[in-house]
Amino acid sequence: MKETPLSNCERRFLLRALQEGKPFISSCRVLGQVSCELVPPKPNRATEGILFCNLELSPMAAPGFEPGRYVAVLKSPNEVMRVFPQVWQIRLDLHLLNHDGNIIDAASIAGIVALCHFRRPDVSVQGKEVTVYSPEERDPVPLSIHHMPICVSFAFFQQGTYLLVDPNEREERVMDGLLVMAMNKHREICTIQSSGGIMLLKDQVLRCSKITAVKVAEITELIQKALENDQKVRKEGGKFGFAESIPNKKITAFKMDSTAVDTNNVEEQAEEIITKADPPSEIFAKPILHTPGTAQIGEGIENAWGDLEESEREEAAEEEGESSATAFEYQKIEDTSMMSEPKDEPIVLSDSEEEEVIILEPQEVPKKTR
Repeated sequence: MKETPLSNCERRFLLRALQEGKPFISSCRVLGQVSCELVPPKPNRATEGILFCNLELSPMAAPGFEPGRYVAVLKSPNEVMRVFPQVWQIRLDLHLLNHDGNIIDAASIAGIVALCHFRRPDVSVQGKEVTVYSPEERDPVPLSIHHMPICVSFAFFQQGTYLLVDPNEREERVMDGLLVMAMNKHREICTIQSSGGIMLLKDQVLRCSKITAVKVAEITELIQKALENDQKVRKEGGKFGFAESIPNKKITAFKMDSTAVDTNNVEEQAEEIITKADPPSEIFAKPILHTPGTAQIGEGIENAWGDLEESEREEAAEEEGESSATAFEYQKIEDTSMMSEPKDEPIVLSDSEEEEVIILEPQEVPKKTR
């Protein structure tokens, strides 16, 4: 699926927003994962390990990407991962989850954090025998990271008139040129890459380097704080990792463990409650007959749950008066209805009245003679 081209209205809107100083926030997401294995060393570099970096761009990130086509692979030696007669091969897999511009910066941060957070298994060498210990036997060992190079991208518009840091996907479409600068917190420039048909001046490059130093210091501090917090939570036994930070959408996600109840002093507590309780009331309820076949129990007894206020007492008295009045009216109406109903009298049929009876006889048909 091809990318949708920008219209002239969108292009003019983006350039006008940049002129007015209204940048857009990017939502690029990159997932970094590190794995390791022991492999035989290369013949020409027998004392160096291998660092394998892989960046995968799939249609999940953007519809314009084709599966298995845009894959960036980088192999570099690492001198600190030698285990005679084998070496460590560290594999860094970066997956672009959401493409919203500035993939290089997001991928560099995700890769650095993943490498700093990774722990490889501990090993021991006896002669030519290499023993790899599981995490249950020995604690994993972190990698030796000397410095953290962070990439910062700069987009230039209208032949270098406007400069923008961390452009998003829409802004990358209308930019004239791009400058990527990698630097660590010691202000050491690791790499510089310029793309696009624009010529940069010396002052522009120096200005970008100063901005990069400030951004790299801020990002490095955030990374170190995040790693320290993760290590602290792991030691305390709390929730850690990406999977634990997401709540489970299950019925039992917020269940609580059953609490233990101490039942050793239950009898003593029960006796103490009984002794401190008020004596029972001496007023007993008597059934009240309002009408034949009906009865009411509990009328006239005070409420033992608490003292009633004056307004509640008035309401209770009114309800009792209304109930007694309705019961009396019902009884009166029932008595009057019983008296007013007449008894059914038998109906006597007189013999003098007789019904007229008509007998129909067939007519005589005359006989025919020859």
